[in-house]
Amino acid sequence: MNHPTLLYYNMHDEVAAFSTTRKGGVSIGNYASFNINRFCGDADAAISENRRLLCLLLQIDSKHLIMPHQVHLTKTACIDEAFFACSEKEKEELLEGVDAVVTNIPGVCIGVSTADCIPVLVYDSRLKVTAAIHAGWRGTAKHIVQQTIADMKAIYGSTPKDMKAQIGPGISLDSFEVGDEVYEAFANEGFDMQMISQKFLSTIHTTPLTYKWHINLTECNRLQLIEAGIPSESISVADICTMKQSDTFFSARRLGTPSGRIFTGIMIKPKQK
Repeated sequence: MNHPTLLYYNMHDEVAAFSTTRKGGVSIGNYASFNINRFCGDADAAISENRRLLCLLLQIDSKHLIMPHQVHLTKTACIDEAFFACSEKEKEELLEGVDAVVTNIPGVCIGVSTADCIPVLVYDSRLKVTAAIHAGWRGTAKHIVQQTIADMKAIYGSTPKDMKAQIGPGISLDSFEVGDEVYEAFANEGFDMQMISQKFLSTIHTTPLTYKWHINLTECNRLQLIEAGIPSESISVADICTMKQSDTFFSARRLGTPSGRIFTGIMIKPKQK
Protein backbone atom coordinates (compact mmCIF):
# COMPACT_ATOMS: atom_id res chain seq x y z
CA MET A 1 0.00 0.00 0.00
CA ASN A 2 1.32 3.45 -0.97
CA HIS A 3 1.15 5.30 2.35
CA PRO A 4 1.50 9.10 2.28
CA THR A 5 4.71 10.48 3.76
CA LEU A 6 4.03 13.26 6.28
CA LEU A 7 6.20 15.95 7.82
CA TYR A 8 5.21 15.83 11.50
CA TYR A 9 5.43 18.73 13.95
CA ASN A 10 6.10 18.34 17.66
CA MET A 11 3.57 20.92 18.87
CA HIS A 12 2.15 19.05 21.85
CA ASP A 13 1.63 15.45 22.99
CA GLU A 14 -2.14 15.98 22.77
CA VAL A 15 -2.21 16.78 19.05
CA ALA A 16 -1.14 15.30 15.73
CA ALA A 17 0.18 18.10 13.50
CA PHE A 18 1.66 17.62 10.05
CA SER A 19 2.10 18.70 6.44
CA THR A 20 1.72 16.24 3.59
CA THR A 21 4.51 15.82 1.06
CA ARG A 22 4.38 14.75 -2.58
CA LYS A 23 5.37 11.22 -1.57
CA GLY A 24 2.86 8.38 -1.45
CA GLY A 25 -0.63 8.39 -2.93
CA VAL A 26 -1.86 7.71 -6.44
CA SER A 27 -2.08 11.07 -8.24
CA ILE A 28 -0.08 11.57 -11.43
CA GLY A 29 1.60 14.37 -13.40
CA ASN A 30 1.85 17.68 -11.56
CA TYR A 31 -0.36 16.18 -8.84
CA ALA A 32 2.04 13.31 -8.17
CA SER A 33 1.69 11.63 -6.07
CA PHE A 34 -0.23 12.74 -2.97
CA ASN A 35 -2.92 15.40 -3.35
CA ILE A 36 -6.28 15.61 -1.57
CA ASN A 37 -7.39 19.03 -2.80
CA ARG A 38 -10.39 18.80 -5.13
CA PHE A 39 -10.22 22.44 -6.24
CA CYS A 40 -7.01 22.28 -8.28
CA GLY A 41 -7.91 19.99 -11.19
CA ASP A 42 -6.80 16.55 -9.99
CA ALA A 43 -8.83 13.43 -10.85
CA ASP A 44 -11.69 12.69 -8.43
CA ALA A 45 -10.74 9.03 -8.11
CA ALA A 46 -7.16 9.88 -7.14
CA ILE A 47 -8.31 12.48 -4.59
CA SER A 48 -10.72 10.00 -3.01
CA GLU A 49 -8.06 7.31 -2.72
CA ASN A 50 -5.51 9.75 -1.29
CA ARG A 51 -8.05 10.95 1.29
CA ARG A 52 -8.75 7.35 2.21
CA LEU A 53 -5.03 6.68 2.69
CA LEU A 54 -4.59 9.76 4.90
CA CYS A 55 -7.63 8.92 7.02
CA LEU A 56 -6.32 5.39 7.42
CA LEU A 57 -3.00 6.77 8.62
CA LEU A 58 -4.72 9.18 11.05
CA GLN A 59 -7.20 6.48 12.12
CA ILE A 60 -10.23 8.69 11.52
CA ASP A 61 -13.41 8.52 9.47
CA SER A 62 -13.31 10.50 6.20
CA LYS A 63 -16.06 12.84 7.43
CA HIS A 64 -13.64 14.00 10.15
CA LEU A 65 -11.07 15.25 7.63
CA ILE A 66 -12.00 18.91 7.13
CA MET A 67 -10.65 21.11 4.32
CA PRO A 68 -12.23 24.43 3.30
CA HIS A 69 -12.50 26.04 -0.13
CA GLN A 70 -10.05 28.92 0.31
CA VAL A 71 -10.38 32.31 -1.41
CA HIS A 72 -7.48 34.34 0.08
CA LEU A 73 -9.65 36.28 2.55
CA THR A 74 -9.95 36.09 6.36
CA LYS A 75 -13.16 34.15 7.10
CA THR A 76 -12.99 31.50 9.84
CA ALA A 77 -15.19 28.39 10.06
CA CYS A 78 -15.89 26.81 13.44
CA ILE A 79 -16.27 23.05 13.27
CA ASP A 80 -18.63 22.06 16.08
CA GLU A 81 -21.12 19.26 16.68
CA ALA A 82 -23.78 21.19 14.76
CA PHE A 83 -21.55 21.08 11.67
CA PHE A 84 -21.67 17.28 11.60
CA ALA A 85 -25.46 17.33 11.81
CA CYS A 86 -25.60 19.20 8.49
CA SER A 87 -26.14 17.69 5.08
CA GLU A 88 -23.15 17.38 2.75
CA LYS A 89 -24.38 20.36 0.75
CA GLU A 90 -24.73 22.45 3.92
CA LYS A 91 -21.22 21.46 5.00
CA GLU A 92 -19.83 22.58 1.65
CA GLU A 93 -21.61 25.91 2.02
CA LEU A 94 -20.19 26.40 5.52
CA LEU A 95 -16.66 25.72 4.21
CA GLU A 96 -17.00 27.91 1.10
CA GLY A 97 -14.87 31.07 1.08
CA VAL A 98 -13.06 30.00 4.26
CA ASP A 99 -9.33 30.42 4.88
CA ALA A 100 -9.10 29.42 8.55
CA VAL A 101 -10.71 26.58 10.50
CA VAL A 102 -11.02 26.09 14.26
CA THR A 103 -12.34 23.24 16.39
CA ASN A 104 -12.17 21.74 19.88
CA ILE A 105 -13.49 18.29 18.92
CA PRO A 106 -11.03 15.40 19.41
CA GLY A 107 -10.56 13.14 16.43
CA VAL A 108 -11.39 15.87 13.90
CA CYS A 109 -8.50 16.83 11.62
CA ILE A 110 -8.78 20.37 10.31
CA GLY A 111 -6.36 21.67 7.71
CA VAL A 112 -5.59 24.05 4.89
CA SER A 113 -4.13 23.64 1.41
CA THR A 114 -1.05 25.46 0.13
CA ALA A 115 1.46 25.40 -2.70
CA ASP A 116 3.75 28.34 -1.84
CA CYS A 117 1.35 30.14 0.53
CA ILE A 118 2.03 29.85 4.26
CA PRO A 119 0.16 27.33 6.42
CA VAL A 120 -0.09 28.15 10.12
CA LEU A 121 -1.26 25.79 12.89
CA VAL A 122 -2.21 26.96 16.38
CA TYR A 123 -3.02 24.96 19.52
CA ASP A 124 -4.47 26.31 22.76
CA SER A 125 -3.22 23.69 25.21
CA ARG A 126 -5.32 24.98 28.13
CA LEU A 127 -8.74 24.93 26.47
CA LYS A 128 -7.85 22.26 23.87
CA VAL A 129 -8.61 24.27 20.73
CA THR A 130 -6.95 23.89 17.33
CA ALA A 131 -6.71 26.23 14.35
CA ALA A 132 -5.44 25.82 10.80
CA ILE A 133 -4.80 28.98 8.78
CA HIS A 134 -4.11 29.58 5.08
CA ALA A 135 -1.95 32.70 4.77
CA GLY A 136 -1.29 33.61 1.16
CA TRP A 137 0.02 37.09 0.51
CA ARG A 138 -3.47 38.59 0.38
CA GLY A 139 -4.56 36.92 3.61
CA THR A 140 -1.26 37.79 5.27
CA ALA A 141 -1.63 41.44 4.27
CA LYS A 142 -5.15 41.37 5.73
CA HIS A 143 -3.81 39.98 9.04
CA ILE A 144 -5.57 36.61 8.83
CA VAL A 145 -3.46 35.13 11.63
CA GLN A 146 -4.46 37.86 14.06
CA GLN A 147 -8.09 37.59 12.94
CA THR A 148 -8.13 33.84 13.56
CA ILE A 149 -6.66 34.22 17.04
CA ALA A 150 -9.28 36.88 17.76
CA ASP A 151 -11.92 34.37 16.63
CA MET A 152 -10.46 31.73 18.98
CA LYS A 153 -10.79 34.24 21.82
CA ALA A 154 -14.38 35.11 20.87
CA ILE A 155 -15.60 31.53 20.30
CA TYR A 156 -13.74 29.60 23.00
CA GLY A 157 -12.27 32.19 25.37
CA SER A 158 -8.72 31.26 24.35
CA THR A 159 -5.74 33.26 25.58
CA PRO A 160 -2.71 33.68 23.29
CA LYS A 161 -0.19 32.98 26.09
CA ASP A 162 -1.60 29.44 26.22
CA MET A 163 -1.06 28.88 22.50
CA LYS A 164 1.66 27.21 20.48
CA ALA A 165 2.05 27.84 16.76
CA GLN A 166 3.70 26.07 13.86
CA ILE A 167 4.46 27.72 10.52
CA GLY A 168 4.71 25.13 7.76
CA PRO A 169 6.43 24.98 4.35
CA GLY A 170 5.99 27.99 2.08
CA ILE A 171 7.81 30.17 -0.39
CA SER A 172 10.92 31.88 0.97
CA LEU A 173 11.94 35.54 0.80
CA ASP A 174 14.47 35.06 -1.97
CA SER A 175 12.02 33.01 -4.08
CA PHE A 176 8.98 35.28 -3.63
CA GLU A 177 9.47 38.02 -6.21
CA VAL A 178 6.50 40.40 -6.34
CA GLY A 179 5.28 43.47 -8.17
CA ASP A 180 5.14 46.94 -6.67
CA GLU A 181 1.40 46.53 -6.06
CA VAL A 182 2.06 43.67 -3.62
CA TYR A 183 4.74 45.66 -1.80
CA GLU A 184 2.34 48.59 -1.56
CA ALA A 185 -0.47 46.36 -0.23
CA PHE A 186 1.72 45.41 2.74
CA ALA A 187 2.98 48.95 3.24
CA ASN A 188 -0.58 50.30 3.23
CA GLU A 189 -1.52 47.80 5.95
CA GLY A 190 1.18 49.18 8.23
CA PHE A 191 3.79 46.42 7.98
CA ASP A 192 7.40 47.32 8.79
CA MET A 193 8.74 46.93 5.26
CA GLN A 194 12.37 47.03 6.36
CA MET A 195 11.74 43.85 8.36
CA ILE A 196 9.78 41.89 5.77
CA SER A 197 11.08 42.92 2.34
CA GLN A 198 14.21 43.23 0.23
CA LYS A 199 15.05 44.06 -3.36
CA PHE A 200 16.88 41.56 -5.55
CA LEU A 201 17.91 41.50 -9.19
CA SER A 202 14.85 40.26 -11.08
CA THR A 203 14.77 36.64 -12.21
CA ILE A 204 13.10 37.87 -15.41
CA HIS A 205 15.93 38.80 -17.77
CA THR A 206 15.11 42.22 -19.16
CA THR A 207 17.14 45.03 -20.67
CA PRO A 208 18.06 47.00 -18.70
CA LEU A 209 18.29 44.67 -15.70
CA THR A 210 15.78 45.54 -12.98
CA TYR A 211 15.45 44.98 -9.26
CA LYS A 212 12.21 43.60 -7.83
CA TRP A 213 10.72 43.48 -4.35
CA HIS A 214 10.68 40.21 -2.40
CA ILE A 215 8.39 39.63 0.61
CA ASN A 216 9.13 37.33 3.55
CA LEU A 217 5.68 35.80 4.12
CA THR A 218 6.92 33.46 6.84
CA GLU A 219 8.33 36.34 8.87
CA CYS A 220 5.16 38.39 8.28
CA ASN A 221 3.10 35.64 9.86
CA ARG A 222 5.56 34.97 12.66
CA LEU A 223 5.41 38.65 13.60
CA GLN A 224 1.61 38.56 13.50
CA LEU A 225 1.58 35.61 15.90
CA ILE A 226 3.80 37.57 18.29
CA GLU A 227 1.69 40.72 17.92
CA ALA A 228 -1.40 38.64 18.71
CA GLY A 229 0.19 37.66 22.01
CA ILE A 230 1.72 34.23 21.39
CA PRO A 231 5.17 34.05 23.05
CA SER A 232 7.97 33.97 20.48
CA GLU A 233 9.43 30.84 22.12
CA SER A 234 6.10 29.08 21.47
CA ILE A 235 6.36 29.60 17.70
CA SER A 236 8.17 27.10 15.46
CA VAL A 237 9.04 27.54 11.78
CA ALA A 238 9.52 24.69 9.30
CA ASP A 239 12.08 26.73 7.32
CA ILE A 240 11.25 24.91 4.07
CA CYS A 241 10.97 26.78 0.76
CA THR A 242 8.37 25.04 -1.40
CA MET A 243 9.73 26.53 -4.62
CA LYS A 244 13.26 25.32 -3.89
CA GLN A 245 12.05 21.90 -2.71
CA SER A 246 9.30 21.31 -5.27
CA ASP A 247 10.38 17.69 -5.63
CA THR A 248 9.08 17.10 -2.09
CA PHE A 249 6.45 19.85 -1.64
CA PHE A 250 4.02 21.28 -4.18
CA SER A 251 4.88 24.72 -5.57
CA ALA A 252 2.46 26.51 -7.87
CA ARG A 253 5.20 28.89 -8.99
CA ARG A 254 7.39 25.98 -10.01
CA LEU A 255 4.76 23.52 -11.28
CA GLY A 256 1.98 25.87 -12.38
CA THR A 257 -1.45 26.44 -10.86
CA PRO A 258 -2.86 23.12 -12.17
CA SER A 259 -0.82 21.08 -9.70
CA GLY A 260 -1.23 19.45 -6.30
CA ARG A 261 -1.49 21.09 -2.90
CA ILE A 262 0.16 20.47 0.47
CA PHE A 263 -2.37 19.71 3.22
CA THR A 264 -1.28 21.03 6.61
CA GLY A 265 -3.47 19.64 9.37
CA ILE A 266 -3.90 19.41 13.10
CA MET A 267 -6.01 17.05 15.21
CA ILE A 268 -6.61 16.68 18.92
CA LYS A 269 -5.88 13.03 19.64
CA PRO A 270 -8.88 11.10 20.99
CA LYS A 271 -8.41 9.75 24.50
CA GLN A 272 -7.48 6.11 24.58
CA LYS A 273 -10.26 3.91 25.93
